[in-house]
Amino acid sequence: MELETLRPNPAWDADSYDEAVAAFEAVADDVVVKVWGGDWCVDCRSQLPDFGAAMEAAGVEAVEHRPVEKADDGSKVGPGVEAYNVELIPTVVVEDAESGAERARFVEDADVPIVVRLAEQLAE
Repeated sequence: MELETLRPNPAWDADSYDEAVAAFEAVADDVVVKVWGGDWCVDCRSQLPDFGAAMEAAGVEAVEHRPVEKADDGSKVGPGVEAYNVELIPTVVVEDAESGAERARFVEDADVPIVVRLAEQLAE
């Protein structure tokens, strides 16, 4: 199942985020991007379309959609939620495609766009 909210925003301006897009272009073939979100989630609906556009602009093809639902107790359920300790959405994890090692992580409450935060971590 794919996340509707990860569909690229056609109005997103890649030129405004050229450094972040370049950081992902440099690793596009070497990473897997795992995105936990829910089409029902307000934060996901506001943040993921721009991130989807950024991944498209950078040529990152290995983007895994991981739809999340909310359980009656408020906890999140979905593929890999427990294994990756996902408590808030959107959560995005960038892994090395070969080793599976985590290279960067964005969690819902960061104060910058997803692509910017992840690009900063990839540059560290």
